Amino acid sequence: MADGVQSQLRKDLLDAFTNAGENFLSGQHIAELIGCSRTAVWKHIEELRKEGFELEAIRRKGYRIVKTPEQITADELRLGLTTKFIGKNLHYEETVESTQKIAHRLAYEQAPEGTVIIAEEQLSGRGRMDRRWHSPKYTGIWMSIILRPSIPLPKAPQLTLLTAVAIVRAIEELTGLMPEIKWPNDILLNGKKVTGILTELEAEADRINSIIIGIGINVNQTKTDFPSELEQIATSLLLEKGEKVSRADLIKGIFTNLEKLYLLYLDEGFHPIKLLWESYAISIGRMITARTLSNSIIGKAQGITDDGVLMIEDELGKIHHVYSADIEI
Repeated sequence: MADGVQSQLRKDLLDAFTNAGENFLSGQHIAELIGCSRTAVWKHIEELRKEGFELEAIRRKGYRIVKTPEQITADELRLGLTTKFIGKNLHYEETVESTQKIAHRLAYEQAPEGTVIIAEEQLSGRGRMDRRWHSPKYTGIWMSIILRPSIPLPKAPQLTLLTAVAIVRAIEELTGLMPEIKWPNDILLNGKKVTGILTELEAEADRINSIIIGIGINVNQTKTDFPSELEQIATSLLLEKGEKVSRADLIKGIFTNLEKLYLLYLDEGFHPIKLLWESYAISIGRMITARTLSNSIIGKAQGITDDGVLMIEDELGKIHHVYSADIEI
C-alpha cells in the first residue's frame, strides 16, 4: 500500500481514538471507521506500541490509549488535536540544522497554511539578529509554522506578538505558571527567558507569500542542560514548576490558541490582539532601555501602537516609536 494511504489511515486511526476519549473502540468498528481490514488495524496498533504508546486491549471491548510516549512523535501530536489547519500537515524530524530552513523550503514548495515542522534537536537553531538558540535533544520545543495571511507587508510583525500571546496562554492553561512577554519576542518566567520567537517573511514587493514563525521553548531542561553563559538569563518550565511538563500537550495547546487568535486577527484586525498582548507585557509602565542598531533610547514604555510598534516616552515627554530593538528593563 502506498505511503500516502498508510499515512492517511494512521491519521484516521488517531482521529478515531481522539473522538472516543476514554471509551474503547472495537477492532471491527475501527476498521469500518477508517476503511481497512481488521488485520491492518492490528498492524497500526502494533506500530503505535513500538512508538511508545500504551494501549489497553480487552476482549469484546476493543482498544483504548492509556499512555502516550515520552518522546514526541507525529502520531502523539495528532492524537487529540482539534485544530482545523494548524498542525494538520506535520513534518516531524529527529535532528535538523534548523526547522526554519526546512519551513522556508516547504513554503516555497507551496505547503498548505498551518504546516508545522518540528524537531527533537536543532544543530543550528537561531533567534533574532542571527543569535544561536540552544536546542538540546528531548528537552524543549523547536518548531516552525507556516502561515499565509492576506495582510499588507508592514503588518507582518504583528504575527510575532500574536504568537507570543498564544504561547503564554498555552503555558498558563497547562502549567498554571504566569509568563510575561518582553517586547518584541521574548517570554519570561521570573525574569528569565523561557521562549523565543523568530518571524521571517517570504514576500514580493507588494504581497506576502508566507510568514514563517520559529518557536523555541525551554520545557524540561535542568540547570545542567544550559551552558554557563545562559544559566543566569534562561530558565525552563520544569525549573519554574518543579516537575516535568508534557511537551506534546503544550504543542497542541499552542496550536489551538494560535489558530483561535489568528482567525480572530483575520476577522477583527490587530486591536483585540493588542489588548491581550499588553495585559501580559512586562515592560508597560516601566523604565526601559531600547538599544537599536543606531542608538539607545531610555524612557517609560507606554504600550504598543495598533501596528505593534513599541512606544517609549523619554524624560522630556517625547514619544519614540521603536520598530526593532533589544530591551532592558
